[in-house]
Amino acid sequence: MRAAGLLLAWALLLLLQGSAGQQCHPSGPTGVLRFTDRHAEIRVPALHRVPSSLDPLYGLVRSCLDLIQQNPLPTELLRTALNDPGSVRTSQVVQYELGYVVCAAVALLFTVAVPVAGMCFCYCRSRRRCGGRLRAHRRSLGCRRRCLLACLSFTSLIILIGVTCAFVTNQRVKGQMEPGLGAVPSTLRTLRQHLANVPQGVQMVVDKFEVPRKQISSDLGGLSRSVGLSIHSQLKAVTYAALEELQERAGDLQTSLHHLQILHRTVRALAAARAELEPALRERRRRVVALLDDPRCTSCSSVLGRAQSLELGADYGKVPSVEKVLKALAGLPRSDFAEMIRQGNGTFNSIPELAVERMAQVIQDLRGDLARTAEKVQSIADGFPLPDYTRPVSEALLKAEQRSQPYLREVERFERYRWIAGTVLCSIILLILACNVTGMALGAYGLSKREDPSDYECRAEAGAKFLLLGVGLAFLFSWLLILLVFATFLVGGNIQTLVCRNWVNQEIYKFIDTPGNLPPSMNLTQQLNLRRDSNLSSAYRECKSGAGLWEVLQLHSSYELDEHLKTPKYTADFQKRLGDFTANLGDVRLLRSEGRQDLESFARSGVDEVDYERFQEEMKNPVVQSSLPGLARNLEGLQKMQRNRTVAGRLAEEARALWHLHNSTVQPQEALVAKLGESVRFLSSLAPHLKERLRKTLATTASVEARLPLQAQQILRQELGCFTRKELRYFSQYLNWVGQTLREDVASCQPLATALDNGRVILCDRIAEPWNAFWFSLGCCTFFLIPSIILAVRLTKHLRPIRNRLISTGSEETCPFHIPRVTALKI
Repeated sequence: MRAAGLLLAWALLLLLQGSAGQQCHPSGPTGVLRFTDRHAEIRVPALHRVPSSLDPLYGLVRSCLDLIQQNPLPTELLRTALNDPGSVRTSQVVQYELGYVVCAAVALLFTVAVPVAGMCFCYCRSRRRCGGRLRAHRRSLGCRRRCLLACLSFTSLIILIGVTCAFVTNQRVKGQMEPGLGAVPSTLRTLRQHLANVPQGVQMVVDKFEVPRKQISSDLGGLSRSVGLSIHSQLKAVTYAALEELQERAGDLQTSLHHLQILHRTVRALAAARAELEPALRERRRRVVALLDDPRCTSCSSVLGRAQSLELGADYGKVPSVEKVLKALAGLPRSDFAEMIRQGNGTFNSIPELAVERMAQVIQDLRGDLARTAEKVQSIADGFPLPDYTRPVSEALLKAEQRSQPYLREVERFERYRWIAGTVLCSIILLILACNVTGMALGAYGLSKREDPSDYECRAEAGAKFLLLGVGLAFLFSWLLILLVFATFLVGGNIQTLVCRNWVNQEIYKFIDTPGNLPPSMNLTQQLNLRRDSNLSSAYRECKSGAGLWEVLQLHSSYELDEHLKTPKYTADFQKRLGDFTANLGDVRLLRSEGRQDLESFARSGVDEVDYERFQEEMKNPVVQSSLPGLARNLEGLQKMQRNRTVAGRLAEEARALWHLHNSTVQPQEALVAKLGESVRFLSSLAPHLKERLRKTLATTASVEARLPLQAQQILRQELGCFTRKELRYFSQYLNWVGQTLREDVASCQPLATALDNGRVILCDRIAEPWNAFWFSLGCCTFFLIPSIILAVRLTKHLRPIRNRLISTGSEETCPFHIPRVTALKI
């Protein structure tokens, strides 16, 4: 059973090793290297359009501008303007800006017509013909007055909504203009710093090889002991089983020899005792039979038959002799099995320490390979080609930054003036609204208190004056309002339709990429040192998708980063050294030649050939056929029944002699028989399987000794293979991280694309949209001042006393003559 278990253990070990060849121990969370965050300190944060509650207004303004300017990007006009500004014809500009020209004509008409109308109104007021009193009272006057109040209120509400939006967008333009203008030089400066920091960033990335180097060095420190422990743990079941089985066979040899010696001595002792017991027993039988046959012995005939059967039983002279076996086993065991097993166990348990000793040199060599790999990694930074090729881009960015400063200062100054003008004019519109609201409130309150339409009511009169004040302010400032609206409209509208709309649909990039559109001095492909087969659009797309600077710039020779980041380039020596390493770690002697000879002699000794059944059959016979104690007790019973004292005394004497014979001779023989039985039982149970067990033990021990070095070597290869794959993963993680970091951060051209996108977000989404919403809101307010003026003047008449009262209820005609009024007439 134990041999079968050992064979099963071997099969399981082979199966596990076969599967372990494909699988390694999980590396756990330590198998993933942790690098610090991106090493580029300079970044261009991406800006995005922020949703706003004014988005519906922005959408409405864009729709209006699309309606006003339906022409596409004027490529011919722009080409002419950029290459030969003097040859630009006014008709081309007017044709493209036709929608703005129409709006300019409307603004000019408004600028002239409204002030002229205001002057005419002032002249009429001086002649008391405008805004005076109604000449007669009619029934429909109340309905007209309420209609005028409602229309003026609705108009004022629209103006209020418009001026509120104008205030909000005006402030939003101011809030976005300052950071937006500041972002231009800041972004250009950040891009230059990004380009200037490429060498330092690449060096920092290369220096991070320290992370995998430390991890691999730490793993190398525990490799040898880990390999030894793995070999020990995988082979210990088989080895310990073989040592245990060997120990059992050595025990069988020692115990068998011990029992054979007992069996031999006991048989000889029993034979000698039988020879000694035979005359004494015969004499006792003769005397007892003679006594019992005496006529004077009363009732003795019943015991006579038992006395006559008093004969010797078992004859151990007939059993087989074991002297031949003992001669074959003479001098065994010649070897110390306990010491042999202890040494084998110690040698096997010392495999981890042996592995540390045998692998010390290869570990040192691997550390040297790791140091040389660090030098190879340094070549990534030494051979990186960008520093010499980013200089044109840096110079172009510096030139753009320097040239933009004066323009940005001017834009900031004009924006401050625009904000002041917008705030003042919006405040004036609020003042006009205040006059309208106050006039309507006082007028309505005064009319409610007036009993007769011809009566003078001071509050209604004050309301009329407030309305006329609002009309005067509207006439006075309307031309300033329309000029501000048109100026901001012309600037913001063209930014939206000419720049932003074509920026979003990439038409600007197409225009720049078309040869001949830009003058030679503005050749961006040459100024930015882009690839000859590239242009701004393709460079923008490549940068936006995460390309590296070296992939879009014009280099003397192509640079493939992936070729420099291939793992075998850095790990070939490391991998080869581990693959070539071999060490004998499983040379364990479980059974020396002396011990093997002892077991083979034990198998040939003939222990299994002895007929132990003869012993068992003989042991079934008693030492004496009739029980001496039983016969003695019978004689003692007869002694009590005798009347003859002489016979009684002789019976008692014979009983005592039988007891003495039993105690002195028969009982020791029975003890020897019992001892003999133990040895016979052990030997008879061992003998049938002895040779097979010894054969299997010797074969298993030899097999284990032969296969341990092979299995240890296989496990060594497996463990080194797992270690190699684990360390290669560290190299791959680092090199992948290097490629990703260089492309996406340190040497990425994505900041250039991000800067362009940020420029569009700042100019179009954060400045142009509220700017256009401002002039649109202010323009609505300005144009709605016209109906406000008309309604206010018409309403003013209804707030003043009527010159003539009503004299007929059935006619709308007024009385041609005046009747003096005594009391007020209530209508």
